[in-house]
Amino acid sequence: MDSRTITITSSTIAHGRLNIRPCGKTFFPADSFGKPSRSAGVGTSIRIRATGLPDIIETDIPTDGAGRPRWFFRARRWVKDFASINRLGAGAKANLIRVAERDYCLTPDSRPIRFVDLFAGIGGMRLGFEAVGAECVFSSEWDKHSQKTYQANFEDLPAGDIRTIVAESIPDHEILTAGFPCQPFSIAGVSKKNALGQAHGFECRTQGTLFFDVARIISAKKPAAFVLENVKNLQSHDKGRTFKVILETLTEDLGYYIHHRVIDAKNVLPQHRERLIIVGTRKPLDFHFPTVDELSQYRQAEVLGDILDADVPDKYTLTDHLWAYLQNYAAKHRAKGNGFGFGLCRPSDVTRTLSARYYKDGSEILVNQPKRNPRRLTPRECARLMGFPDSFTIPVSDTQAYRQFGNSIAVPIVKSIADRLTLALRTGETSDTITRPASFQFS
Repeated sequence: MDSRTITITSSTIAHGRLNIRPCGKTFFPADSFGKPSRSAGVGTSIRIRATGLPDIIETDIPTDGAGRPRWFFRARRWVKDFASINRLGAGAKANLIRVAERDYCLTPDSRPIRFVDLFAGIGGMRLGFEAVGAECVFSSEWDKHSQKTYQANFEDLPAGDIRTIVAESIPDHEILTAGFPCQPFSIAGVSKKNALGQAHGFECRTQGTLFFDVARIISAKKPAAFVLENVKNLQSHDKGRTFKVILETLTEDLGYYIHHRVIDAKNVLPQHRERLIIVGTRKPLDFHFPTVDELSQYRQAEVLGDILDADVPDKYTLTDHLWAYLQNYAAKHRAKGNGFGFGLCRPSDVTRTLSARYYKDGSEILVNQPKRNPRRLTPRECARLMGFPDSFTIPVSDTQAYRQFGNSIAVPIVKSIADRLTLALRTGETSDTITRPASFQFS
């Protein structure tokens, strides 16, 4: 058997003109080329079995007045149905396979959509995109402990500091993903950096400006789409000016159509975790974020008890000293009218947000234990709270594991977005209601 790869074009979809020029003239029997019109004479038909269509297509290939192939099949009505049924949009690929002298098979190209995983952490984005069949072709993460966890689970050692990576050296890809550092923009990060005398947002040159390294790579590689993730507070940082700069960079400078939404992981996991997701596409694709009802199909656990282990080592139970300190600390802040304090959870609850500082005292999520001091979550329970499978290897210390899962992204949320984005790319369907100026409206 011999095969050729054909690209679906807008003309393919609109007029049924499947561009078979890449196949070459010798790929078809010489007598299958007919005259310009049926009345002038047709060639001997070839037979095509197309994936998704019930009937075998019989057709010849017309030529022009000079006898040169016109490089599309004379029978064309079926082509549009083939593209529609298989959800093939402009830019998608199909394989035309010659199985016998006059028998051919046309099938969608099975090559997966490729993506790159920037600021990869421990691979939460990667798990979500691989779950829908996408293929990771490059990853970048500078923290050595996160690199260790990433390599233990995916076998790939991520490239290091993104600032030193030459954009042109990154493999071609359809989707770029990046959960660029959120500390300069987060509420917790602001208070801690104030104490350290550090700047915030884009003024923090070691982290805030890393967004522009993402933009640099998008500019060089021009992926069909990207998914960026950050904290909810990014929208309001510096009275909205930071987010305005980001949107202007993505739309006006890079030319992408933008969708953004704050999504709460409580719709798929027993954790209140709001994160800003920004999706960009080079074309005005008909992409929509999942609704709350649609997210239900990705739910992995309803309440905290669903992810807890029955038997947990004593080391995770708080000491009398630490438990007394947390209670006194909470009481002191209550007296001042502040909202600080620990988060004591029962199995029927949805937790607060798991943060990277969980390793310190575990105060934001403490599990109630009858007749005992409460306990921290174990690293494995933290993994489940973020949607990571139990098969996910944790090769680092508890301290590093808490940091890593607290910095990660809820995997089911990623999967829900990856499902819709890869479908939009494959179908290529566009929407007249999507315009670049509309990207500045908060959705």
